[in-house]
Amino acid sequence: MFSYLRNLIPDRHPIRLLYHKFVAAMAAVIYGFPAKELIVVGVTGTNGKTSTVNMITSILHGAGEKVGMTSTIRFRVGDEQWSNVSKQTTMGRFGLQKILRRMVKAGCKYAILEVSSHAMTQSRVLGINIDVAVITNVTPEHVEYHGSFDAYLRAKGQLFKKVSRGRRKKDMQKVLVLNAEDENFEYFDSFVADRKFTYGLDKGIFHVSDLKSDSKGSEFILHMPNEALPVSLKMPGRFNVYNALAASAVCVALGLSIEQVKKGLDNLGAVPGRYEIVNAGQDFTVVVDYAHDVVALKNLFSTYKKLTEGRLFVVFGATGGGRDKHKRPEMGKVAHKYADYIVLTNDDPYTEDEYEILDQISEGVERVEGDSFWKIPDRKEAICLALSLAQKGDSVIVSGKGCEEVMMLRGKRIKWNDRDVIEELIGKL
Repeated sequence: MFSYLRNLIPDRHPIRLLYHKFVAAMAAVIYGFPAKELIVVGVTGTNGKTSTVNMITSILHGAGEKVGMTSTIRFRVGDEQWSNVSKQTTMGRFGLQKILRRMVKAGCKYAILEVSSHAMTQSRVLGINIDVAVITNVTPEHVEYHGSFDAYLRAKGQLFKKVSRGRRKKDMQKVLVLNAEDENFEYFDSFVADRKFTYGLDKGIFHVSDLKSDSKGSEFILHMPNEALPVSLKMPGRFNVYNALAASAVCVALGLSIEQVKKGLDNLGAVPGRYEIVNAGQDFTVVVDYAHDVVALKNLFSTYKKLTEGRLFVVFGATGGGRDKHKRPEMGKVAHKYADYIVLTNDDPYTEDEYEILDQISEGVERVEGDSFWKIPDRKEAICLALSLAQKGDSVIVSGKGCEEVMMLRGKRIKWNDRDVIEELIGKL
């Protein structure tokens, strides 16, 4: 019955949106509005949300604070952590309120939430008083769901409006943390708050100098008002420097010292499934990442093109279920520009035709299949091909899934983990 109604009523139909609000209100009431007893940070953006949320949590935890976290890859309540296998960036309304209540019972002071545009449109954070809103960046994504890029942008903006209009908690101001170098900075800067922190590699209150990057990470001087300290970030790529700057701004806004922030950044380990190096004894580099849109793929591929002495192999696909089909040829163009070898494969095809997805991506690849370019729907076979061809000095990037533990294939949930598969295959090879 419910499945029939979902198919009958479009996603953004007023009746469907009203239903989401009703369920969210019920969830908040049943769990007693737990966000009132926490300092809540909401992080949104097209790319970098998960890394930024995990960085903020790690820095706070390292400073001795008790923290709760919800993200695409995992959850945390104090010292307890577990994987997110729901395939949702932001949990459903009852699930989110339940984990917030669990954070309160565990004595957490902070809740760090990854907030998607879908979550804002579907009122999943209704009844949650958010104190700090963070934007990483905004590029075209989920346009087919929202109807236009402008609608997608404004869905992100709802988080900032929520902070602007929210009731202040005791001893906590309303804060906005903004990427000064994002094209949509002025839109997010138009929202009102008690304090605003800006960041960027060159612009912003928080910025860097003397940036040096290699395959192991980045070193730079972190600048903030009246302070500057050297930082060694064990995560490669300029994009991760942006994420680190956003996390630094949040932690300073929450009262941490620059020394505590520096210590937290220096001690950060790799975020699972984000620029994650897989070392199983091979003499070439293997990287697992979640990149699944044009900008994220460009950041990932261009970074490793510069860091790779030999050849660059890329293995990736595109999510099915009708999600943003327009970006598929563009993803192919990015791969063609940076990769020496391309292997297109399944990501999460859901019920969509697997070969059709690969054909749409390949429209942007200006190569003949078989000439350093293959289409292999079976993801394990695709990874195996890239690994078997790689030699010393090469890099193999497997993107799209990150550390996810499930693949949606032909309407079924299949157990899957890129890292486990890669380690198994390297062991055999």
